Amino acid sequence: MKTIVAIAALLTMVPVLQPRVDAQLPVAADDRFAGLQWRFVRIKYQYVTEGTRVQQEFYGEPWLIDGPAAEQNLSRRLKTATAIQVEDPIVLTLDDPRLFTYPWIYLVEPGNLRLSDSDAKILREFLLRGGTAMFDDFHGPYEWDHFAREMKKVFPDREVVDVPQDHPVFSCFYKLDGYPQIAGLGSFLAGRSWEKGGFVARLRTIFDDANRPMLFINWNTDMGDGWEWSNAEEYPGYIKYTSLAYRMGINEVVYALTH
Repeated sequence: MKTIVAIAALLTMVPVLQPRVDAQLPVAADDRFAGLQWRFVRIKYQYVTEGTRVQQEFYGEPWLIDGPAAEQNLSRRLKTATAIQVEDPIVLTLDDPRLFTYPWIYLVEPGNLRLSDSDAKILREFLLRGGTAMFDDFHGPYEWDHFAREMKKVFPDREVVDVPQDHPVFSCFYKLDGYPQIAGLGSFLAGRSWEKGGFVARLRTIFDDANRPMLFINWNTDMGDGWEWSNAEEYPGYIKYTSLAYRMGINEVVYALTH
């Protein structure tokens, strides 16, 4: 009994080390992918409540959620972690002629996405030409059903499938044991990692004819909040989510640029 008490006393003398907010940053950039170029291209899209009086559950337009901090922070981390040439983030619409200049685009809150026939045609061409779209921060069965209907406009003859757990996207830069569920800040403050009934995070995609994932669909997870709030020192416990959001996000970008 005395031994246990003595050990406990010693443990109370050991200082508790709190990780720095930016502790997830590497010491030096990894030069494996030097020569590649990337820019965070956020897509401004039409959404289901646009032009209506339906009250939204968030402030502002859904395509802009988490911006501009999310793209600024992810761009900074990608530049620090890799030798990829990272340009400043921009916002485009799908009908912008510059779209095909970039290999990677980002759409947030796609549970609100409304694609016109023209938008669907452009997105399909962009993806079949080798582009990659990341969809992020939507949750639960209702938002999934809406998103799946919109994807049928793009690829009526292709199915959305889960990305296999042994897919190289989980190891192409960082090695992850599985697909992480990133809690939105509101969920984190409520003591949980999920929202809207989206209890299990899944990474899904649609493959092209060469078995390349054209989409990285981050469902039941909130990468954008992980990037946006990574520098907020008032939420030190949130760092575990920001670290995972950066690792998974950077893996998805690196895979898209190299396949």
